[in-house]
Amino acid sequence: MEVIKTAIEGVLILEPRVFKDERGYFFESFNAAEFAAKTGLDINFVQDNESKSSYGVLRGLHFQKGEHSQSKLVRVVKGRVLDVAVDIRRGSPTFGSYVSVELSGEDHRQFFIPRGFAHGFAVLSDEAVFQYKCDNFYAPASEGAIAWNDPDLAIDWKLPADAVILSEKDKHHPLLKDAPELF
Repeated sequence: MEVIKTAIEGVLILEPRVFKDERGYFFESFNAAEFAAKTGLDINFVQDNESKSSYGVLRGLHFQKGEHSQSKLVRVVKGRVLDVAVDIRRGSPTFGSYVSVELSGEDHRQFFIPRGFAHGFAVLSDEAVFQYKCDNFYAPASEGAIAWNDPDLAIDWKLPADAVILSEKDKHHPLLKDAPELF
């Protein structure tokens, strides 16, 4: 596995070694010992999640607050997404900055998002199957989110605005500057 550092400390792109032949491919999607050795992080992932979405679906920008905050290791099994991590740690030198990376079922890249970041993704293919590991259990009462289209963030989601499909809840999140509880 190759670990690629990004412009924001702690946000990482992981590229696994993929073994391909005429039968298909094989790769190790997660190995705790190798993850710890290559990233310097000793994280205990406790929950795996999967979602399936169609073109234009945008999920985010979500986070868990307080003692329920989560680090995530995300990947795409099928299709292609733009994945985004926004630094929402007040006082951080990169507060309000983000990293985006395209992930696909073809390249098998993974994206590590530490605690203190809002996370979201937009589906760029006809369909995408998205999986992620969390190091803390989901707690509905600790949900937080910021607006996907916050003009101060100016995220290019690689979708025309009229193609974006949001949940009813994701249509009503505050701007980052107006978010009451962050980190």
